[in-house]
Parts: sequence; structure tokens; C-alpha cells
Amino acid sequence: MPSDRRMFLGAGLGITAALASRAGGLTTPAQAVAFESPPVPDNANLEPEVRAAAAHDFGRLIHRQPRGVVRPGSDGEIASLMRWAKDHGVKLAARGLGHSIYGRALVENGIVVDMSAMSSIRDIKPDRVVVDAGTSWKDLLDATLARALMPPVLTNYLGLSVGGTIAVGGIGAASSRHGMQTDNIIALDVVTGEGNEVSCSAAENPDLFNAVRAGLGQCGIVARATLRLVRAPERVRRFQLFYRDLPSLTADQRRVLREGRFDQLQGAVLPDGSGGWRYQLDAAVYHASGSALDDEAVLSGLSDDRSAAVIADLTYREDALAFGKFENLLRSKGRWSNPQPWLLTFLRGSNAERIAGDILAGLKGDAVGPFGRITFYPLLTKAFRTPLVRLPEEDIVFVFNLIRIPPSNDTAAAERMVAENRALYDRIREAGGIQYPVGAVAMSPFDWEVHFGSGWPQLREAKQRHDPQHLLAPGYNVF
Repeated sequence: MPSDRRMFLGAGLGITAALASRAGGLTTPAQAVAFESPPVPDNANLEPEVRAAAAHDFGRLIHRQPRGVVRPGSDGEIASLMRWAKDHGVKLAARGLGHSIYGRALVENGIVVDMSAMSSIRDIKPDRVVVDAGTSWKDLLDATLARALMPPVLTNYLGLSVGGTIAVGGIGAASSRHGMQTDNIIALDVVTGEGNEVSCSAAENPDLFNAVRAGLGQCGIVARATLRLVRAPERVRRFQLFYRDLPSLTADQRRVLREGRFDQLQGAVLPDGSGGWRYQLDAAVYHASGSALDDEAVLSGLSDDRSAAVIADLTYREDALAFGKFENLLRSKGRWSNPQPWLLTFLRGSNAERIAGDILAGLKGDAVGPFGRITFYPLLTKAFRTPLVRLPEEDIVFVFNLIRIPPSNDTAAAERMVAENRALYDRIREAGGIQYPVGAVAMSPFDWEVHFGSGWPQLREAKQRHDPQHLLAPGYNVF
């Protein structure tokens, strides 16, 4: 098997303009009439290259040029900026490490709040850690593993910021056991759209706590989070199993989920290089160094092609960082910076196989690109407790994501994929599915109202209370 192919199969699953105009003088023979420039805060960086970098994100699909970029170093600086924005009616977009896909952390003619300077890991205790919102999950994991601790849920790609995933939920391979990352937050320090610095938790200011977690940044900018920690395993036994078709993959995924056989469970449908698909179950068992695992017992009763199975034993850190190797591969081939028109959804467990199968049957061989994938795996919804995380109301739902990695920087092709995403989203929504709100799908305020469903009144009321001028996170187009 070529080394690139091994890297592709082994990567973690799930995992993106012109200067704003400044009015000058209009000169006539009789007089010069001066126009006032748009206001910017005193500490804003107005350098063209800085503004240009903040005008796009990882998705490379949307470009919005800000007036300037502010890089706060404290809660107080965020609050001062927020009060300035309120006084001048200027919109703000908080930006973590720049990995949004569809312009969610961008703002046209407003101020980008670059959170990267707020990256301190402040206090690690046996059951919790206090961390600044601009910290990457990789840096946080390195700090906690030094004490044999870890967050219960990690995203597959650890280059995301803590604040960035708090805004949407934060899903990972252990989510069936521990829910979203937002389900493992103990407390938050938030600067609201009114410029107030507020601490919140399930017991203190719970309305704000529930509006900020998975609230798409609509009510405040998270400055700091207190996150739950658990004991980290020493090693991970990783199993990648391959199946002849979607029904056999789905049957085994349901079986091992019901039995609780694995500590992590994911799966994917992969391009096979000849216009068809390969079907993969990806799972892991945690264990201690020196302990012996009986692979045959772990895999007993499953219907995979055992001769194709890939089994590896890694330290927990090696396993958690596996997607980084895939990132390096994409960078080496120039594909990391191509447009990334991804679609991320949840299907009802009761019709997931049918809906996914119908969509797969209609996709062309180049639907996701040679290094892309369609992630497909079940979750138990009882572990999910964040009010604004939206899932189909069934005991089991399936993640269904089109992780498109186009082979070239073809803008027209990317736009076609985005249009296809919208058509697929409408189809999935009609079948009772729900979007995971990070994908490349154009959404109207009405679409968001439908998305949040019973949670919409809660978010709408919180927005009115904490950001009545609608200055925060305009890239989502929620209000």
C-alpha cells in the first residue's frame, strides 16, 4: 500500500480582497470636501497584510475585509473594545486560530478580535483546568498529559481553539460516552455584547452559560473556560476495519455502540481510487502499558474483512495527534490551503442508512476528492446535554459529514460544491436530520430558527439581553 494511502486511512476521522475603502477627499475646482474615515479603536492593527489575513479563513470560500484587527491580552481589553463597538455601532467577530470554514469568524468593515494572545493555561487540578479561550486543544492536551490527565472529549484535529469549539459544541471520537466538549465545561468567563465581564456556570448566571455554549458566539466572547478533566489512558489500541458495503458497516457500528465495546467509535466511507467506495469502522480501546489485549475477543462476531484490518497500539498522545500527520501530508501536496466546502450533519438513527445510501448513490466519484472522506458513525444521544446543541430526537443518531478536500484551487468547482451542500442539507433536513453548524452551507435567519427549534426562543431572548445591537458574530447571519 503506498505511504500516502496508509496516511490517509490512518488519519483521525471527523476534522478552512481588496482593502476596505477609506473615504478620502473629493476635490473640485472650488473646494476640497473631506469625508470622515470610519472609526477604529486606538489599539487596532490597520496594516494591510494583517487585515488581509483576517479577511479569510480555513475554508477559503468567503472573504470579508475588516476595518482592523485587535489582539486583546485580557478580559478587560475585550470589554473595553466591546463598549467602544457599542458606542460606534461597529460589528465584531471573535477569531480563534482561523479554522472556520464558511466565514463564521469574519466581518465586513468591522473589527476582528484575534484571540490568539489569550492562550494561557492557568490552573490544572485533578478534576479541572482553567484555560484561556485562545489556547489550542493540542497545547492544552500537552499540559494536562504531563499530569496524566485529559479532557474527556477531543476533536480529531487539535489545532482548533478552545473558544472556537465552545461556540459550536465540539464533537469527538469519545462523544458517545461524554457528549460534546460543551457538556464538559464547568464555568466560563464571558464578555457580553454590552461590554460586561460575567462569570457563568450551571449555578451562576445559567442563562448566559446556556446561551454561550454552542450559541455561535451570538451573546458574548468567551475569555476563559474551566473544563472537566479525567484520568488519561496510557495507551490506545486502534482498530480500523473494512466492510463490503454500507449495511454491513452500519450493522456492526450499531452492535458495538449498543455493547459499549469501544472507548472511541467512528467510521467513514472512503473513495477507493476507482470511482467506488470503501467502508471503514474506526474504533479504539484504552488500556494500561504492559496489559495484554485479546484482539480476537475485542472483534468477535464482527463481519469485517479481517484480512484488511489495520491494528495499531499507540500512546494516548500519539493517537490523539494522528490527524496532524494527515495535515502535514495535505500541506506537502498543497491541498491544505485549497477551498474546503465541507458539509457536517446528524441523521436520525431510524433512517440514517437509507438516507446516507441514497446520497452516496447519487454522488460522483470526485465528490470529496482523493483525500476526502464521508464520515458516518452512530452516537448515543443520552450523553448530550448542552441545550443549544441540536440533534435529532432519537436515542441514536448518525454523524454524516462530507469532508471535501478538492484537488485544486478551483473557485467555480468549490462554489458548485457549496450549492450542492445546500441541496443536500435541505434533503437531510426534510428527513429529520440537523446540521452541525460549522459547514459550508448558506443559512438565513429563518434557517437558523428552524435549526435551533425549541431552543430558538432561549437564544433569541439571550441575544436581546446580552447583545441587543446585534454586534457579535455577524458571519453566522443568525439575527
